[in-house]
Amino acid sequence: MTTSATATTATTATIAPAIRPYQSYVYAYPHKTAYRPLNPRPSLRDLWAAEPKDSLSLYVHIPFCEVRCGFCNLFTRVGAPEGLVSAYLDALERQADTVRDALGDGARFATAAFGGGTPTFLEAAELERLCDIASRRMGADLAAVPLSVEASPATATADRLAVLAERGTTRLSLGVQSFVDAEARSAVRPQRREDVEAALGRIREAGIPVLNIDLIYGIDGQTERSWRQSLDAALAWRPEELYLYPLYVRPLTGLGRRDAAATDAEWDAQRLRLYRAGRDHLLAHGYEQVSMRMFRRRDTPGTGREPCGGDDYACQTDGMVGLGCGARSYTSALHYSFDYAVDMREIRGIIDDYTARPAADFARAEVGRAMTADEARRRHLLQSVLQAEGMPLAGYRARFGTDPAEDFPAELARFAERGWLDPDATGLLRLSPEGLAHSDALGPELFSPAVRAAMAEYDLK
Repeated sequence: MTTSATATTATTATIAPAIRPYQSYVYAYPHKTAYRPLNPRPSLRDLWAAEPKDSLSLYVHIPFCEVRCGFCNLFTRVGAPEGLVSAYLDALERQADTVRDALGDGARFATAAFGGGTPTFLEAAELERLCDIASRRMGADLAAVPLSVEASPATATADRLAVLAERGTTRLSLGVQSFVDAEARSAVRPQRREDVEAALGRIREAGIPVLNIDLIYGIDGQTERSWRQSLDAALAWRPEELYLYPLYVRPLTGLGRRDAAATDAEWDAQRLRLYRAGRDHLLAHGYEQVSMRMFRRRDTPGTGREPCGGDDYACQTDGMVGLGCGARSYTSALHYSFDYAVDMREIRGIIDDYTARPAADFARAEVGRAMTADEARRRHLLQSVLQAEGMPLAGYRARFGTDPAEDFPAELARFAERGWLDPDATGLLRLSPEGLAHSDALGPELFSPAVRAAMAEYDLK
């Protein structure tokens, strides 16, 4: 695929100003704000009985951070009173035992990930216990399957990293966001560059095969020059992966409460400009574009256990088993989780409720959304076409018996008119460079009317 920054068409240049390029980050579909309480609550044993279970993904959610960044709307709380982490791990064990029993003997895991929150908020002994939950209770062979773990600079300590490396971590994702101290403060992420650099040194010393560095563009006061400084600081560590995230200001976050005006066209133009500059800089330094956000170093050696790709992991067909109060689980018929919140007080209440639950209460799904045939098509298309390599048309036809042009004629026609589709792709539905740049506008246009309505009706808390 051609990834030149000069590939902007005249049509795109004419239409783009009327289209908000940053509408919604589509990392999962449907979004949790479209989930609703399930009544009656279906049993997990029934939900998973007829599902393929020989290549599952395991996700374990840790809802704790040492600080909450100003842009963060993740399900996490700041700090943990004495005893809460132990109580949470106790609940994870109860849930794991119940879920594993519901899955039955044929369940096998092909990938695993610890996310949050910040999994490395846990101390070394607690991380050992977390790995035991995944391996001994759930049956995920962490020494044989890819294991991805998220971390922050402050919690990437040598003892924690040693545990993760020993237990088979193949990918460590470090949330840096900016190497410029003033920008980190502006994003309400208090950290010093020297501490970030020290954490990166410890990660490399730990020998984890794949290092990912997260960076954010669109921060107040950020310029193309300062953005280049962060990119070059990250490149100095030759990370196997880099994620470039546009800044969003969402309701109920620190930035959302203090800055309600950061949604104008000028900010959109700034983020697009910085995205293109970052993309081109990474392409010129030996990286390939995997999605709008994800870039992988071209010479990254294979480990035999390739790690799942963070938020952009495309699980169109694989089942996902989530543990923890912020985790999702996916079957072909139902996506389910626990209650969702952004407000810190609400999150604390959900965590407390989770830690108090008996094992039997984890045997049934609680909050979710049924997956119709139409929603399955939309999900497959979304999670495929937003990847730079595109979606093989033959695979779509084999799964659904139809062509995407038959199922989504109006949407695909609009994308083509805007110059968002690659007209030279053979056997693929693939985005153009500008289509990738507008992934956060393109993705939401594929949401079903029912999902849009449910998200609009959701009472954010």
